[in-house]
Amino acid sequence: MKGAISVSSLGKCFKHYPAPHHRLIEWLGLSRHAQHQTRWVLRDLNFRIRPGESVGIIGRNGAGKSTLLKVLTGTTKANEGQVELEGRVAALLELGMGFHPDFSGRQNVFMAGYMLGLQRDEIIRLMPEIEAFAEIGEAIDHPVRTYSSGMQVRLAFSVATAAQPDILIVDEALSVGDAYFQHKCFKRIRRFREQGVTLLFVSHDPLAIKSLCDRAILIEKGGIAMDASPDEIFDYYNALIALDEARADEHGEHIAQQGGQTRSGTGEAKLLDGQILINGQPATIFTAGTPITLEVDFRIDAPLEELTLGMMIRDRLGNDIFGTNTFHLGLPLPVEPGPTRHRLAFRLPACNLGPGSYSVTLALHSAHTHIGDNYDWWDQAITFQVAERSDYHFAGVAMLEVHPELLTTETRTSA
Repeated sequence: MKGAISVSSLGKCFKHYPAPHHRLIEWLGLSRHAQHQTRWVLRDLNFRIRPGESVGIIGRNGAGKSTLLKVLTGTTKANEGQVELEGRVAALLELGMGFHPDFSGRQNVFMAGYMLGLQRDEIIRLMPEIEAFAEIGEAIDHPVRTYSSGMQVRLAFSVATAAQPDILIVDEALSVGDAYFQHKCFKRIRRFREQGVTLLFVSHDPLAIKSLCDRAILIEKGGIAMDASPDEIFDYYNALIALDEARADEHGEHIAQQGGQTRSGTGEAKLLDGQILINGQPATIFTAGTPITLEVDFRIDAPLEELTLGMMIRDRLGNDIFGTNTFHLGLPLPVEPGPTRHRLAFRLPACNLGPGSYSVTLALHSAHTHIGDNYDWWDQAITFQVAERSDYHFAGVAMLEVHPELLTTETRTSA
């Protein structure tokens, strides 16, 4: 079926030679022993993407994300396993990949079009649309070597998406473009999604992944560490980063998952409970603009140099809506261990969120961020629902106070 992607037991390795002469010795067959070390960038990857599905690929630098995309698009060959892509594939990988620097943008459009499987007549027909979308003006007839990185992205994306593909693969290249063009690109990608195009999207931007993708795959050390919803993936990904920081500081941090929640930390301080109160009573549903109090109980199990308690409100897709912590609010917390159960209240005079479901992530850490010393990080510790107000209608995730005023009224007179 067009748009399907299937990856089975995929592996990609590279040969590493200690010095250039080792490569020559091996080429000439002057030694019975291998002169290289085999380094696997990808190993035993298995996943399937259904037609019309939007999947994000995330992972740290060097995890193998870009290599995976190159194998999928055929720009590099796998050493083992199989890859099957059904239908026409359009890909935007490394900046300017496939562009010849001495040819003009227009000439490169034809070459890129041929590589996408388009016929000359199709490219000629699509050229006005490509020029209009790229918005690089007369530069279309100038050598690509004179282009800025942003102009290359504009042209590359315009060509890759001029004719609707069955599968669209996009790497980090879009992050180079300006904000205006990024909005244009994401609008086109969303339109493709609505029309059933399969999307494979690589980015470090959580908002982009969560807004575009139904599912995400975390690549870690050349393998699949997790395949789940974008929200779960990024919570686990952040926990992995914090875990590495803790290992560097010789702390014994752990990661645990239960019921869709991710919890991690060294355990030197512990979150015990969290709840939302309205007029002193627990609440899980309330109308927009209601004053609420977020109460959090915690204890300290080991001496600490500093302690911060943070909160982050997220929407149902996992997008960050609002977050703050006691470090930024200027409230010092106790740091001595003991049996005392501490309680902190975040008071919101008006919770001006739009109607919908939300969750609260809580974290105990040092300094201003949990990436440093992460003592306890509790994803989706609290969930709640905001209902629409009957006296004030609006759309979006934030209820802003608006005062309309008609300033002038002009009467048009005939000449």
